[in-house]
Amino acid sequence: MTSATAAGWRGALDAARTIYDVAELYEAIYLGRGKDYAAEARTVTELIRERCPEAVDLLDVGCGPGTHLSHFATAFDRVAGADLAEPMLERARQRLPGVPFHRADVRDFDLGHRFSAVTCLFSAIGNISGRAELHASLGSLRRHVHPGGVLLVEPWWFPETFVSGHVGGDVVEFDGLTVARVSHSVREGASSRMTVHYVVADPGEGVRHFTDEHVMALFSREEYEEAFRAVGLDVELLDLGNGGPGVFVGTPGAKNR
Repeated sequence: MTSATAAGWRGALDAARTIYDVAELYEAIYLGRGKDYAAEARTVTELIRERCPEAVDLLDVGCGPGTHLSHFATAFDRVAGADLAEPMLERARQRLPGVPFHRADVRDFDLGHRFSAVTCLFSAIGNISGRAELHASLGSLRRHVHPGGVLLVEPWWFPETFVSGHVGGDVVEFDGLTVARVSHSVREGASSRMTVHYVVADPGEGVRHFTDEHVMALFSREEYEEAFRAVGLDVELLDLGNGGPGVFVGTPGAKNR
């Protein structure tokens, strides 16, 4: 990391309200924790090819800093990304110059273009509230899928698999910085609330700290499947190989092809 780059994201850290405001830190934490974006992208690509062998383009919604997309870009002729957080999009544009990135809210967006495959990974779909928003989000995603295409959505935890009171902790190092992340998650009705503390230690600048809260919807498997079927998609839940709840794979039913 150059001094100019480090100074830039340190400034973002001082003003951060959520981890999504500091894309470099977000990346460092999850890569440092061992998240295998390449393996996940390979698995998703295989699932797409099995159902849509002629797939040539892909849209990743909730793309974050473009880490999955950097791997999808080697497997598909054309890729695009969409996210609600502008700092994430800025990082994605730096990583993949020439790839179109759009600021979009999954609950209601229209890019005016359809794709062979649409993905919404890393539980981004959980950043909504209530069944009406789930159905609206699936509708938005569905209208960007070509007839005969495929939609893949990685859910947040289901109510029966979410562990209230869970504490997570990690320390990672990158470019001379030490970053600690400690989280505490509890269930609140039909949602989970995760409070996360970040401590970033820089030998030259000292220690910085900020706290982030994530409220994520806890939809059941049946609620996800109902939302897929409501937009004309047959759906199956498959293992993504990352220890999470899996990935929903939706394809048009016979009468919707």
